[in-house]
Amino acid sequence: MEIRPAAEILATLDSNGSFEALPFMPEMLQYVGRRFRVSRRVEKICDTAGGTFSSRRMRGTVLLEDLRCDGAAHGGCQAQCRLYWKEEWLRRVKPNSVAAEPQGDLAELESLTRMGTRVVRELDGEEVETYRCQATEAPAASKPLRGFDVRQYAREVACGNVGPLHATWVLSRAVGWGVLRRLRLRSNLLLGTNRTVAATPPSLHLQPGELVQVRSEAEIAATLDDRGKNRGLWFDVEMVPHCRGTYRVQGRVDRFIDDRTGKMVELLSDCLVLEGVVCSGERSSWRYFCPRGIYPWWREAWLRRVEDESPAKPTGPPARTH
Repeated sequence: MEIRPAAEILATLDSNGSFEALPFMPEMLQYVGRRFRVSRRVEKICDTAGGTFSSRRMRGTVLLEDLRCDGAAHGGCQAQCRLYWKEEWLRRVKPNSVAAEPQGDLAELESLTRMGTRVVRELDGEEVETYRCQATEAPAASKPLRGFDVRQYAREVACGNVGPLHATWVLSRAVGWGVLRRLRLRSNLLLGTNRTVAATPPSLHLQPGELVQVRSEAEIAATLDDRGKNRGLWFDVEMVPHCRGTYRVQGRVDRFIDDRTGKMVELLSDCLVLEGVVCSGERSSWRYFCPRGIYPWWREAWLRRVEDESPAKPTGPPARTH
């Protein structure tokens, strides 16, 4: 697909720089006129802004390869969300065709989208200026889905997002786990045994590029309280398959925009992302097959440093030992 020229994108946007309530953000300007392959259709998304722990229906939207927001126009937010692309902002092209020449109106498009990055919201009875992005506006750009609506899973197969055998396996496993949860034989979370975590291992001061191994479930559970948290951060069910795996540190997270409020949150404790480790949406109840590929955040207490014997740090997918 080729991302349409600025003038054609402008023609689709309202005064807030949005189409169907979804903003075209300044971080997307660098891709205008360029070509990328569609990686997935966005038939549904997990609801992180509404706090319902469910899914929402989104229409006419796709993901292009692994294009992510760099947060440059949103206060340096480090959430690295995948960018949503409305079909009206794209056009099909033949693989060997010549790309269109750059056109004007990019400055006008940039001006409109930058004005749309801030908005005044009422929070706790006060009017506060907050950030506005695709993640904060996702509820307005989508509609709620019922967990038992099987059509949402049929659409994932029909559009090619998920193969039929894999979809059958994930949903069958979900039914089995649901029965075990009803019988109180399984939890959606990895839980600790203490009401509070009395001590946390010394900081490793991990830096991007370093090789680490994720600790075992038992070791991680020892760092969690009885709500499955370490200093307020969940160890999410989507992170469990990566236990004992070996990965490279991609970076540290210091700040992010809260999807629910639009406020910038400054993190005071260690928080890291690992190369190639994203949420699959295959273990989260009522959010199966979410395509967002959110990066889970890791405490250093859940990792151990691994001696890197390679002559150079690889730039491809991380090594995995499981």
